[in-house]
Amino acid sequence: MSKLFIYYSLSGNGDAVAENLKERGFDVKKVESAKQPPKKFFFQLMQYGFNAGRKYCEPLKGYDADVSAYDTVVIGSPVWNGRLSCPINTVLKETNLKGKKVAFILYSGSGEAQKAEQQIHAVVPDAEVVHLKEPKKNPETLGRLSDL
Repeated sequence: MSKLFIYYSLSGNGDAVAENLKERGFDVKKVESAKQPPKKFFFQLMQYGFNAGRKYCEPLKGYDADVSAYDTVVIGSPVWNGRLSCPINTVLKETNLKGKKVAFILYSGSGEAQKAEQQIHAVVPDAEVVHLKEPKKNPETLGRLSDL
């Protein structure tokens, strides 16, 4: 069974998840924004939080949306303003997930993201969702991924 982890990471939390899944046989595809993020964390919070609240789809650098070779697709996103990150909004818009087993891993400072989960279930109703609180700082939480 072939598995793919598609993710976005600004702070390194997604990278920690990717390393864990790679060790367990997942292929990994990191998406990158075509835009440079603001340098200061405060401005990142403001810009990204505002755009996430609008469900903005951010242009990506060289994203290949073909997942036809995979049975399982897991998507990882930081939580911005309680919602999916803008790059992951683009992934959802451009990627055909029909016929795939789909799961999401959300990483945030609070470990909760009800609005993001609602967003996910509007697109992929049967998707499993795993919430992780800052997996880079709390690597013990990565054990929750063993069922993916």
